Amino acid sequence: MQSPEHFVFLLVPEFTHIAFSCAIEPLRIANLVSGETLYQWTLASEDGEAATCSNGTVTLVNCGYDTIPDCDRLFVLSGIHVQNHVSQPLLNVLRKARVSRAKLGALCSAAHVLAKAGMLDGMRAAIHWDFHDGFMEEFPEVNLVSSVFVADETIITASGGTATADLMLHLIAQAHGNDLSVAVADQMVYNAVREGTAEQRVSLQSRHGMRNPHLVKAIETMSENLETPIAPMQIAQDIGISTRQLERIFGRYMNCSPKKYYVDLRLQKARNLLVQTDRSVTEIALACGFESPGHFSRVYRAKYGITPTAQQNRLS
Repeated sequence: MQSPEHFVFLLVPEFTHIAFSCAIEPLRIANLVSGETLYQWTLASEDGEAATCSNGTVTLVNCGYDTIPDCDRLFVLSGIHVQNHVSQPLLNVLRKARVSRAKLGALCSAAHVLAKAGMLDGMRAAIHWDFHDGFMEEFPEVNLVSSVFVADETIITASGGTATADLMLHLIAQAHGNDLSVAVADQMVYNAVREGTAEQRVSLQSRHGMRNPHLVKAIETMSENLETPIAPMQIAQDIGISTRQLERIFGRYMNCSPKKYYVDLRLQKARNLLVQTDRSVTEIALACGFESPGHFSRVYRAKYGITPTAQQNRLS
C-alpha cells in the first residue's frame, strides 16, 4: 500500500478561511471516498499554537515553523496584509524546505511570500487578483498571470478562494486519476471545476450582462494604458466609432462617462499600490497617469474620502 502523501500548510496571520477550507476538504474527502488514507496534513504557525484568519476564527495548529516534519508538499497560505506578515522565521522555513526537496506551493496571496524569498523569479505564478497591481510593481521578475492556478511550474500557486479547490482536485486527479477527482467534486457539490488557465475574474460581458464589443474594447484599451492615459476621442477613433457614440455606450451600460470610468480605473490601481506597496505618493501618482501629486490627492479624496497620504498612514 502506497504511503499517504503528506501536506504541510504554513498558516500566515490573517490567512483566508475559504482558501484554507478549499485546501483541506478535498484531501479529507479523497480519503473518505477512496476508503484509504491517501493524504495526511499538518498545520503550522509561527508560534506553534494557533493561527488567526482574516474573519477572526482561531485555528489550532500541530507545530511551529521550527519543528515542521518531513513532507511531500509544503504550502504557504496567507490572505490580507500579507506584506506585513513576511517574517524571517517564515522565509527561513521556506529555504530549509527547498533544500529538503519538498514541493513548494502558495495559496491566495502567498505568492508574495515566495517572491519575497526570491523563489519565483522567472516563473509563471498566480495570486489573488486584488494583489496584482502591488505584486507587479514589487516583483517585475515574476511572470504574473491572471489564471486561477499554475501547476506546471516548480512552485505551484493558486489565486485563493475556490481556486484552491480547483488546484487540489487537479493534484488528486494527477496522483489518483480523474474518477476520484470527480467523485470528490461531487461530494463537494462542486460542478464548476476549472482548469488552471481559467480567468480569475468574471468577464466584463458576464458581469454587466452585456455583449457590446465596442465597450469591451474601450475598457481593455483603458486598462492597458493606466500610466499614460489616452483621450476618449482617441479611444473612440481606435475602435472605429464616434466620440458621441462612445459616450452613449458608457452612459447606457456603465451609467457614467468614459472619462469618469477611466479615472476610476486609475484610482483603483492607485489605491492598490497605496495599500500594498511602500512607494511614495508621487511615484504612485505618476504610475497611475496623474499629472501631479496635488491633482492626484484631490481626485483621490473626492473618490474615497481620504487623502493618499492619510491612506498610507492608516496602514502604518
